[in-house]
Formats: sequence, structure tokens, C-alpha cells
Amino acid sequence: MTLGAQKTAQCASGFTLIELLIVVAIIAILAAIAIPQFSAYRERGVRASMFSDARNMATLEEAFFIDNRTYSAIASFTSPATASFGTTTIALSKGNTLAVTATASSYSITVANTGAGANMSPLTFWSTGVCSYANNTFC
Repeated sequence: MTLGAQKTAQCASGFTLIELLIVVAIIAILAAIAIPQFSAYRERGVRASMFSDARNMATLEEAFFIDNRTYSAIASFTSPATASFGTTTIALSKGNTLAVTATASSYSITVANTGAGANMSPLTFWSTGVCSYANNTFC
């Protein structure tokens, strides 16, 4: 084997340590950006499920009121339970706990979930259509 052939075989041996370290650093930077974003997306999804459960229950309350001229109080329940009024039922989203407090002329629906983020649980929805989180921001 000549000296030129021996040198060519040595050059094609693989990646250098510096190249591998650069690739690992780039992956670490991308992970540092993606993980907090994923957490924020998850919390927004949980808050959306809380709001959806509250709106569904408000619809059931209004339907009950049309038939009976009074609102119905339900004892609190946790998913995967379903709430029923007559032939209509709703199933709670995973991890949500729902409670309804009602009088003859008004109601409030409280939905809680620990995955909603800091000061965002519980969500309260009133018969007036106002909805707010625990930190007093509106839905």
C-alpha cells in the first residue's frame, strides 16, 4: 500500500469529537426551547377542557330550567363520571372535578384540575355568562 492510499483510508474514519459535541449542544438547545413550550400547550389544553365542561354543564342547566323553571344543583363529581338531566348527559374531561351550586334563579359551576397551571384552577362559570379563573382573569 502506498502512502497516499494509507492517508485516504485514515481521513474517512468518521466524525470528530468536536462535531459530535456540536450536534449534542444543538439538540440540548432545541430541547431547552421545546420542553417549556410543551408544558404551556398542555396547560392551555387543560384550561380549554375545563371551560368546555363548564359550558356543557351550563347548557344542561339552561335546558333543565326551561323544563322545570328552576336550576338543579348537582353534587360534585370527578371524571370519568357523567352528569345527566333527563336524556342528556355529559362526560367530564380527564382530571376535571365539577360542582354545581344552584338556587331557583341562578347557578355557578366550578371546574377544577391540577394541570391547569398556577392560579388557574378552579374555573367558575356563573348563570350570567361570566367565567373566571382562580387568579380573577376572565375565560
